Amino acid sequence: MAKTANLTSYEAGVSKIPRWREYYELTKPRVVMLLLLTALVGMCLASDSWISATVLVTGLLGIGLLASSAAVINHVVDHRIDSIMARTFNRPVAKGRIPVAKAIYFAIALGVTGFFILSVWVNALTAWLTLASLVGYAGVYTMFLKRATPQNIVIGGLAGAAPPLLGWTAVTGSIHAHALLLVLIIYTWTPPHFWALAIHRERDYAKANVPMLPVTHGISFTKTWILGYTLLLMLVGFMPYLVGMSALIYLVGATVLNLIFVGYAWKLKFNDEPGWAMKTFRFSIIHLMVLFVVLLLDHYVPVTL
Repeated sequence: MAKTANLTSYEAGVSKIPRWREYYELTKPRVVMLLLLTALVGMCLASDSWISATVLVTGLLGIGLLASSAAVINHVVDHRIDSIMARTFNRPVAKGRIPVAKAIYFAIALGVTGFFILSVWVNALTAWLTLASLVGYAGVYTMFLKRATPQNIVIGGLAGAAPPLLGWTAVTGSIHAHALLLVLIIYTWTPPHFWALAIHRERDYAKANVPMLPVTHGISFTKTWILGYTLLLMLVGFMPYLVGMSALIYLVGATVLNLIFVGYAWKLKFNDEPGWAMKTFRFSIIHLMVLFVVLLLDHYVPVTL
Protein backbone atom coordinates (compact mmCIF):
# COMPACT_ATOMS: atom_id res chain seq x y z
CA MET A 1 0.00 0.00 0.00
CA ALA A 2 2.82 2.39 0.92
CA LYS A 3 4.60 1.66 -2.37
CA THR A 4 1.40 2.31 -4.32
CA ALA A 5 0.81 5.55 -2.44
CA ASN A 6 4.36 6.73 -3.13
CA LEU A 7 3.98 5.91 -6.83
CA THR A 8 0.68 7.77 -6.99
CA SER A 9 2.26 10.76 -5.27
CA TYR A 10 5.18 10.69 -7.71
CA GLU A 11 2.90 10.50 -10.76
CA ALA A 12 0.78 13.34 -9.39
CA GLY A 13 3.90 15.46 -9.02
CA VAL A 14 4.99 14.69 -12.57
CA SER A 15 1.55 15.57 -13.92
CA LYS A 16 1.91 19.07 -12.46
CA ILE A 17 4.99 19.82 -14.61
CA PRO A 18 4.00 22.57 -17.08
CA ARG A 19 3.83 21.31 -20.65
CA TRP A 20 6.29 23.95 -21.86
CA ARG A 21 8.85 22.60 -19.40
CA GLU A 22 8.49 19.15 -20.97
CA TYR A 23 9.25 20.53 -24.44
CA TYR A 24 12.07 22.61 -23.00
CA GLU A 25 13.60 19.46 -21.49
CA LEU A 26 13.48 17.77 -24.91
CA THR A 27 15.97 20.35 -26.23
CA LYS A 28 18.67 19.35 -23.69
CA PRO A 29 19.22 23.01 -22.75
CA ARG A 30 22.40 22.51 -20.70
CA VAL A 31 24.08 20.65 -23.55
CA VAL A 32 22.96 23.27 -26.06
CA MET A 33 24.25 26.09 -23.86
CA LEU A 34 27.70 24.48 -23.75
CA LEU A 35 27.63 24.09 -27.54
CA LEU A 36 26.64 27.74 -27.91
CA LEU A 37 29.53 28.81 -25.68
CA THR A 38 31.98 27.06 -28.03
CA ALA A 39 30.20 28.59 -31.04
CA LEU A 40 30.48 32.04 -29.46
CA VAL A 41 34.20 31.57 -28.94
CA GLY A 42 34.52 30.49 -32.57
CA MET A 43 32.77 33.71 -33.59
CA CYS A 44 35.01 35.91 -31.46
CA LEU A 45 38.26 34.25 -32.52
CA ALA A 46 37.28 34.66 -36.17
CA SER A 47 37.49 38.45 -35.95
CA ASP A 48 39.88 41.04 -34.55
CA SER A 49 37.06 43.56 -34.23
CA TRP A 50 33.60 43.60 -32.66
CA ILE A 51 31.14 41.18 -34.20
CA SER A 52 27.98 42.48 -35.88
CA ALA A 53 25.08 42.26 -33.41
CA THR A 54 22.88 40.79 -36.14
CA VAL A 55 25.34 37.99 -36.90
CA LEU A 56 25.95 37.36 -33.20
CA VAL A 57 22.28 37.06 -32.24
CA THR A 58 20.93 35.32 -35.34
CA GLY A 59 23.98 33.05 -35.61
CA LEU A 60 23.69 31.78 -32.04
CA LEU A 61 19.90 31.56 -32.32
CA GLY A 62 20.01 29.55 -35.54
CA ILE A 63 22.76 27.23 -34.32
CA GLY A 64 20.93 26.79 -31.02
CA LEU A 65 17.62 25.95 -32.68
CA LEU A 66 19.20 23.33 -34.95
CA ALA A 67 21.12 21.84 -32.01
CA SER A 68 17.86 21.72 -30.05
CA SER A 69 16.16 20.00 -32.98
CA ALA A 70 18.89 17.35 -32.98
CA ALA A 71 18.38 16.86 -29.23
CA VAL A 72 14.63 16.33 -29.69
CA ILE A 73 15.26 13.79 -32.45
CA ASN A 74 17.64 12.01 -30.07
CA HIS A 75 14.81 11.77 -27.52
CA VAL A 76 12.51 10.30 -30.16
CA VAL A 77 14.97 7.76 -31.60
CA ASP A 78 16.22 6.65 -28.19
CA HIS A 79 12.91 6.65 -26.30
CA ARG A 80 12.82 2.85 -25.97
CA ILE A 81 16.43 2.73 -24.75
CA ASP A 82 15.77 5.69 -22.46
CA SER A 83 12.82 3.90 -20.86
CA ILE A 84 15.15 1.06 -19.79
CA MET A 85 17.99 3.14 -18.36
CA ALA A 86 17.84 4.61 -14.86
CA ARG A 87 19.45 7.89 -15.98
CA THR A 88 16.88 8.55 -18.71
CA PHE A 89 13.69 6.63 -17.92
CA ASN A 90 11.82 9.76 -16.84
CA ARG A 91 12.43 11.74 -20.04
CA PRO A 92 9.20 13.15 -21.54
CA VAL A 93 9.05 10.93 -24.64
CA ALA A 94 10.32 7.82 -22.83
CA LYS A 95 7.60 8.26 -20.20
CA GLY A 96 4.93 9.02 -22.80
CA ARG A 97 4.21 12.50 -21.48
CA ILE A 98 5.07 13.89 -24.93
CA PRO A 99 3.83 11.68 -27.82
CA VAL A 100 6.41 10.70 -30.43
CA ALA A 101 4.49 12.44 -33.23
CA LYS A 102 4.36 15.76 -31.37
CA ALA A 103 8.06 15.54 -30.55
CA ILE A 104 8.83 14.98 -34.24
CA TYR A 105 6.73 18.01 -35.24
CA PHE A 106 8.55 20.04 -32.60
CA ALA A 107 11.94 18.93 -33.93
CA ILE A 108 10.94 19.83 -37.50
CA ALA A 109 9.71 23.26 -36.41
CA LEU A 110 12.94 23.98 -34.54
CA GLY A 111 15.11 22.73 -37.40
CA VAL A 112 13.30 24.59 -40.17
CA THR A 113 13.25 27.83 -38.17
CA GLY A 114 16.95 27.56 -37.32
CA PHE A 115 17.95 26.79 -40.92
CA PHE A 116 15.82 29.70 -42.19
CA ILE A 117 17.40 32.15 -39.73
CA LEU A 118 20.93 31.10 -40.65
CA SER A 119 20.20 31.18 -44.38
CA VAL A 120 18.60 34.62 -44.35
CA TRP A 121 20.56 36.57 -41.72
CA VAL A 122 23.92 34.74 -41.53
CA ASN A 123 25.12 32.83 -44.60
CA ALA A 124 24.42 29.66 -46.56
CA LEU A 125 27.66 27.94 -45.55
CA THR A 126 26.80 28.15 -41.86
CA ALA A 127 23.22 27.02 -42.50
CA TRP A 128 24.29 23.92 -44.43
CA LEU A 129 27.15 23.02 -42.08
CA THR A 130 24.81 23.30 -39.08
CA LEU A 131 22.23 21.14 -40.83
CA ALA A 132 24.97 18.62 -41.63
CA SER A 133 25.96 18.46 -37.96
CA LEU A 134 22.30 17.83 -37.07
CA VAL A 135 22.17 14.95 -39.56
CA GLY A 136 25.50 13.66 -38.25
CA TYR A 137 24.36 13.61 -34.62
CA ALA A 138 20.66 12.75 -34.90
CA GLY A 139 20.97 10.52 -37.96
CA VAL A 140 24.39 8.93 -38.31
CA TYR A 141 25.30 8.73 -34.61
CA THR A 142 21.95 8.27 -32.84
CA MET A 143 20.22 6.06 -35.43
CA PHE A 144 23.19 3.97 -36.53
CA LEU A 145 26.59 4.28 -34.84
CA LYS A 146 25.30 4.24 -31.26
CA ARG A 147 23.87 0.77 -31.81
CA ALA A 148 26.51 -0.53 -34.23
CA THR A 149 29.99 -0.14 -32.75
CA PRO A 150 31.79 0.54 -29.44
CA GLN A 151 33.68 3.27 -31.30
CA ASN A 152 30.35 5.08 -31.77
CA ILE A 153 31.36 8.20 -29.88
CA VAL A 154 34.76 8.40 -31.61
CA ILE A 155 33.31 8.22 -35.11
CA GLY A 156 30.20 10.26 -34.35
CA GLY A 157 31.93 12.84 -32.18
CA LEU A 158 32.65 15.12 -35.12
CA ALA A 159 29.05 16.35 -35.25
CA GLY A 160 29.15 17.45 -31.62
CA ALA A 161 32.52 19.13 -32.14
CA ALA A 162 31.29 21.38 -34.97
CA PRO A 163 29.92 24.47 -33.10
CA PRO A 164 33.22 26.46 -33.02
CA LEU A 165 33.49 25.98 -36.79
CA LEU A 166 29.88 27.09 -37.19
CA GLY A 167 30.55 30.21 -35.15
CA TRP A 168 33.63 30.94 -37.23
CA THR A 169 31.84 30.56 -40.56
CA ALA A 170 28.93 32.68 -39.29
CA VAL A 171 31.36 35.61 -39.02
CA THR A 172 33.66 34.98 -41.98
CA GLY A 173 31.62 32.89 -44.41
CA SER A 174 34.64 30.61 -44.88
CA ILE A 175 36.42 27.67 -43.26
CA HIS A 176 39.80 28.35 -41.66
CA ALA A 177 42.44 26.00 -40.23
CA HIS A 178 42.16 27.69 -36.83
CA ALA A 179 38.45 26.87 -36.71
CA LEU A 180 39.23 23.24 -37.52
CA LEU A 181 41.74 23.21 -34.67
CA LEU A 182 38.97 24.23 -32.27
CA VAL A 183 36.91 21.35 -33.65
CA LEU A 184 39.85 19.00 -33.08
CA ILE A 185 40.07 20.02 -29.41
CA ILE A 186 36.41 19.14 -28.79
CA TYR A 187 36.68 16.00 -30.92
CA THR A 188 39.59 14.75 -28.78
CA TRP A 189 37.81 15.74 -25.57
CA THR A 190 34.60 13.88 -26.43
CA PRO A 191 35.63 10.20 -25.94
CA PRO A 192 36.98 10.52 -22.38
CA HIS A 193 33.99 12.71 -21.51
CA PHE A 194 31.42 10.14 -22.65
CA TRP A 195 33.35 7.03 -21.67
CA ALA A 196 33.60 8.24 -18.07
CA LEU A 197 29.80 8.45 -18.00
CA ALA A 198 29.57 5.07 -19.75
CA ILE A 199 31.68 3.47 -17.00
CA HIS A 200 29.37 4.94 -14.36
CA ARG A 201 26.30 3.67 -16.27
CA GLU A 202 27.81 0.45 -17.64
CA ARG A 203 25.00 -1.77 -16.30
CA ASP A 204 22.37 0.53 -17.81
CA TYR A 205 24.02 0.39 -21.25
CA ALA A 206 24.37 -3.39 -21.00
CA LYS A 207 20.71 -3.72 -20.03
CA ALA A 208 19.68 -1.56 -23.00
CA ASN A 209 22.01 -3.53 -25.31
CA VAL A 210 23.97 -0.43 -26.33
CA PRO A 211 27.55 -1.41 -27.29
CA MET A 212 29.39 1.28 -25.38
CA LEU A 213 33.08 0.55 -24.82
CA PRO A 214 32.78 -0.55 -21.14
CA VAL A 215 30.10 -3.06 -22.16
CA THR A 216 31.97 -4.60 -25.09
CA HIS A 217 35.59 -4.38 -23.90
CA GLY A 218 35.35 -4.02 -20.15
CA ILE A 219 35.82 -1.19 -17.68
CA SER A 220 39.58 -1.60 -17.27
CA PHE A 221 40.13 -1.34 -21.03
CA THR A 222 37.93 1.77 -21.16
CA LYS A 223 39.88 3.42 -18.35
CA THR A 224 43.09 2.91 -20.36
CA TRP A 225 41.55 4.59 -23.40
CA ILE A 226 40.26 7.47 -21.27
CA LEU A 227 43.78 8.07 -19.98
CA GLY A 228 45.19 7.81 -23.50
CA TYR A 229 42.72 10.35 -24.88
CA THR A 230 43.34 12.82 -22.05
CA LEU A 231 47.08 12.66 -22.80
CA LEU A 232 46.30 13.19 -26.49
CA LEU A 233 44.06 16.12 -25.54
CA MET A 234 46.98 17.70 -23.71
CA LEU A 235 49.11 17.49 -26.86
CA VAL A 236 46.32 18.88 -29.03
CA GLY A 237 45.80 21.60 -26.43
CA PHE A 238 49.28 23.01 -27.12
CA MET A 239 48.54 23.50 -30.81
CA PRO A 240 46.66 26.84 -30.64
CA TYR A 241 49.72 28.35 -28.93
CA LEU A 242 52.22 26.66 -31.25
CA VAL A 243 50.50 27.93 -34.42
CA GLY A 244 50.17 31.47 -33.08
CA MET A 245 46.42 31.31 -32.63
CA SER A 246 46.65 32.09 -28.90
CA ALA A 247 49.11 33.50 -26.39
CA LEU A 248 50.33 33.01 -22.84
CA ILE A 249 47.02 33.14 -20.95
CA TYR A 250 45.68 30.27 -23.03
CA LEU A 251 48.92 28.27 -22.75
CA VAL A 252 48.91 28.46 -18.95
CA GLY A 253 45.17 27.89 -18.61
CA ALA A 254 45.04 24.97 -21.04
CA THR A 255 48.08 23.32 -19.47
CA VAL A 256 46.59 23.49 -15.97
CA LEU A 257 43.16 22.27 -17.10
CA ASN A 258 44.59 19.41 -19.14
CA LEU A 259 46.92 18.33 -16.32
CA ILE A 260 43.94 18.17 -13.95
CA PHE A 261 41.97 16.14 -16.51
CA VAL A 262 44.92 13.74 -16.89
CA GLY A 263 45.04 13.52 -13.09
CA TYR A 264 41.37 12.51 -12.98
CA ALA A 265 41.96 9.90 -15.70
CA TRP A 266 45.12 8.59 -13.98
CA LYS A 267 43.28 8.12 -10.69
CA LEU A 268 40.39 6.46 -12.52
CA LYS A 269 42.80 3.98 -14.09
CA PHE A 270 45.18 3.23 -11.24
CA ASN A 271 43.49 4.27 -8.00
CA ASP A 272 39.77 4.21 -8.69
CA GLU A 273 37.20 4.71 -5.97
CA PRO A 274 33.39 4.57 -5.94
CA GLY A 275 31.87 7.45 -7.91
CA TRP A 276 35.16 8.62 -9.42
CA ALA A 277 34.03 7.95 -13.01
CA MET A 278 31.09 10.30 -12.49
CA LYS A 279 33.39 12.90 -10.92
CA THR A 280 35.62 12.60 -13.99
CA PHE A 281 32.61 13.09 -16.26
CA ARG A 282 31.51 16.18 -14.35
CA PHE A 283 35.00 17.68 -14.37
CA SER A 284 35.23 17.12 -18.13
CA ILE A 285 32.28 19.48 -18.59
CA ILE A 286 33.93 22.14 -16.42
CA HIS A 287 37.18 21.54 -18.32
CA LEU A 288 35.68 22.30 -21.73
CA MET A 289 33.68 25.27 -20.52
CA VAL A 290 36.63 26.92 -18.76
CA LEU A 291 39.03 26.06 -21.60
CA PHE A 292 36.91 27.99 -24.10
CA VAL A 293 36.45 30.89 -21.68
CA VAL A 294 40.25 31.02 -21.37
CA LEU A 295 40.52 31.04 -25.17
CA LEU A 296 38.14 33.98 -25.26
CA LEU A 297 40.02 35.87 -22.54
CA ASP A 298 43.34 35.23 -24.28
CA HIS A 299 41.92 36.58 -27.55
CA TYR A 300 40.94 39.91 -26.05
CA VAL A 301 43.81 40.19 -23.56
CA PRO A 302 46.83 38.77 -25.40
CA VAL A 303 49.89 38.35 -23.17
CA THR A 304 53.20 37.36 -24.72
CA LEU A 305 56.67 36.66 -23.35
